[in-house]
Amino acid sequence: MELLHSGKVRDVYADGADLILVASDRVSIYDVVLPTPIPDKGRLLTALSLWWFEQLVDLVPNHVVSATDVPAEFAGRAIRCRRLDMVPVECVARGYLTGGGLAEYERTGSVSGVPLPRGLVEASILPEPIFTPSTKAPKGEHDEPITYDQVVDKVGPETAERLREITIEVYRRGAEIAADRGILIADTKLELGWAPDGTLVLGDELLTSDSSRFWPAESYQPGRSQFSFDKQYVRDWATESGWDKRPPAPEVPADVIEATRGRYVEAYEKLTGNRWG
Repeated sequence: MELLHSGKVRDVYADGADLILVASDRVSIYDVVLPTPIPDKGRLLTALSLWWFEQLVDLVPNHVVSATDVPAEFAGRAIRCRRLDMVPVECVARGYLTGGGLAEYERTGSVSGVPLPRGLVEASILPEPIFTPSTKAPKGEHDEPITYDQVVDKVGPETAERLREITIEVYRRGAEIAADRGILIADTKLELGWAPDGTLVLGDELLTSDSSRFWPAESYQPGRSQFSFDKQYVRDWATESGWDKRPPAPEVPADVIEATRGRYVEAYEKLTGNRWG
């Protein structure tokens, strides 16, 4: 195998005609990899992605070749994948207003060029899910929001429309499934690429705690920040620590790591109905 790319969380190896996508226990916030890993994170992300790929396979094809035909040292945290020509856009769907979308709305009344009603607050549910794409920045740089028209400029009108359709369809289906299990999906980020036959295919991860914001439905209340089954707990700790969000990042305390791991496990168990470990 040949290491092709080492990202913030995943490493990609070439193995013949396929790729081996390996999820590490690294955690990244503000586009900086923290020095302290979260135990089991890579296995949890891989297992949850595989579960979602299976749930949505009738909606859009995915890149999975095998979850078991991988090198033994990567067992449980790797997927054998088809090679794709990845789209140069991060495809984001939002059903609730939070994070960078909220900040942009407060400045402009819109998100990625999509105008929204006045009077929305933190965690407001949107009238309908919206497509809010961003750039795909190199390692160490920040993804930046872009408008739909900018996506058209990058990939052409037909592909842009298909990206928007797939992103919203995946979000709607995923949100419906998650809601039945007591979880609200506030937003999610998808990676799509072209297969050799010209089909747009889901790649990377899907509807995980790293690519999405998961909130417990039972405690949801607009107008305030929500409990999150993801790395938001680490983000909050980092903000309170006074770190300037530039490398090198500080070591994360053991109690923060354990609490964050617990949130990843709880999200996996609630969504899939399977016990972890």
